[in-house]
Amino acid sequence: MFKNRKKIKPIARKLVTIANPQSIISEQFRTVRTNIKFSMPNRKIKTLLFTSASIGEGKSTIAANVAIVFAQEGKKVLLIDADLRKPTVHYTFLKTLSPGLTNLLTSHCNLNQVVKESGVNGLDLITCGPIPSNPAELLGLPAMDIFITEVKEKYDIIVFDAPPILSVSDGQILTSKCDGTILVISSDSTEKGNAIKAKEVLQASNANIIGSILNNFKLGKDHYYYQYYG
Repeated sequence: MFKNRKKIKPIARKLVTIANPQSIISEQFRTVRTNIKFSMPNRKIKTLLFTSASIGEGKSTIAANVAIVFAQEGKKVLLIDADLRKPTVHYTFLKTLSPGLTNLLTSHCNLNQVVKESGVNGLDLITCGPIPSNPAELLGLPAMDIFITEVKEKYDIIVFDAPPILSVSDGQILTSKCDGTILVISSDSTEKGNAIKAKEVLQASNANIIGSILNNFKLGKDHYYYQYYG
């Protein structure tokens, strides 16, 4: 459990920016936040997509922590679980899977019905919803473009937790719709060839790659931190 300024909310997955906001890892996330803001000085970034080459590289945890540090800065933030095959946001914040994004895209719910409070001041969530049989087709619907336009009017920052880019085509569909894409690389599991291939796939999808995050980098005994490379 972690304390919120107004009330206590249980969160299942340990989010360091809540549990230990003064830690070196939390400071790295604030550095990521700063670098994102300065990555495109002539254009305001509102929609951010986080992806990785393969599963298990930490992109969902990083997306959640980046969303939190933006909210801690006073921004109105929306975290969207766009991984329609293996969603995790509902688990991270102890929310129900449905209603969620898939309900909205199939016109079974409106925006107000799918937005959930996270328990963190300034941060709202949209969970996955019922896992569909056709994720890529859903994300490519005109309803997705309408949805993005709508949430950009209501929020300062929208963070998409997208599927691994080499596993399925879903992420490729989303990258062209977002202002910026960040590739998460795990120092202890991502193969160099996969990282390079992931970058090439993103570039072929017209993604605006604003940087990458090196995850699980070991610094001395029992010290880990995240570092941003622009």
